[in-house]
Amino acid sequence: MYNPSDFNVSDHAALHALIQGHPLGCLVTRGESGLDANHLPFELLQDEDGTLRLIAHVARANPLWRQIRHGDPALVIFRAEQAYLSPNWYPSKHETQEQVPTWNYRVVHAHGQIRARDDEAFVRDAVDRLTRRHEARNNPRSPWTTSDAPTPYLQRMLAAIVGIEIVVERLEGKFKLSQNKSERDRQGAIQALRAMGHGDLAGWMERPKG
Repeated sequence: MYNPSDFNVSDHAALHALIQGHPLGCLVTRGESGLDANHLPFELLQDEDGTLRLIAHVARANPLWRQIRHGDPALVIFRAEQAYLSPNWYPSKHETQEQVPTWNYRVVHAHGQIRARDDEAFVRDAVDRLTRRHEARNNPRSPWTTSDAPTPYLQRMLAAIVGIEIVVERLEGKFKLSQNKSERDRQGAIQALRAMGHGDLAGWMERPKG
């Protein structure tokens, strides 16, 4: 992606945090019929040797897992906060009229090699990991676990999905947060975004540059 130096983020901790905080990724692959995109919740894992892996699962009825070959290139796009910015929010616009609309956002692109994992142990582990993380975040007082489901039912559900694993080769981060604007123009945009309910994005824009 086009990523000017003002917006480029290479800090691995920040990139990992975005993926973990916004795990619904857009998986882009190329098969015999061309480009394909699937929206899947991913779990980011780091092995002892430092290798990063993204794991997920798809419905067995989804042709994706049959179309990909072991080692095919894949791209997963993770997007966090985003919002439109009006030129009217910049004080300098009212003096010179020299501002245009733009859009601020935070994204991470994960590039790697993909493979399907059609084995019960991998699929069960992927489901358990995703469930534990998101139940802890969204339903901490009474988290659902796979053991809550009757065993025959759970086995049928697990048999209906196939695991996906991506060995990550490169992460690209772009945090477009008005770093190229003057401080007073940036503050004007921050105040307007907060008033419109985009407090999370405004908070990121308030962080020191760099």
